[in-house]
Amino acid sequence: MSENWKEITATWKGGMSFVGENASGGTLQMGTSDDKPAINPMELLLLGLAGCTGMDIVSILQKKRVRLSAFKIKVTGRRAGTYPMIWTEILVDYLLWGEEIKPKDVEQAIRLSEKKYCSVSIMLGKSAKITSEHHILKPGESAG
Repeated sequence: MSENWKEITATWKGGMSFVGENASGGTLQMGTSDDKPAINPMELLLLGLAGCTGMDIVSILQKKRVRLSAFKIKVTGRRAGTYPMIWTEILVDYLLWGEEIKPKDVEQAIRLSEKKYCSVSIMLGKSAKITSEHHILKPGESAG
């Protein structure tokens, strides 16, 4: 297989539960199993978006020598009311904690992630309207 191909497996664990595994051995449960809640496949898309853009932004800000004390990404999505019930609207809320974080650095990092680097964002943006906002907070400050 070409180096651009990636493979995962999803193994049925009974009921509506599957465990996904990548070639490196990373695993993730989908669907409730033994009363242990899990993330459903459509939520995984939102989680993938959060992880993808988050990794981009951390990398960009580190190159700018921005020191984060914490970083959280909240992703909220709205699905179509009829099948296939795809995501139609997605809001990404970036919460960044640290001292002396410049808004222009954060805005540039978000823009680069959303428009150039985050393949999940770009792919989901083909079917959903994605908007974002960000909040820069002092260490220990509540997100409200």
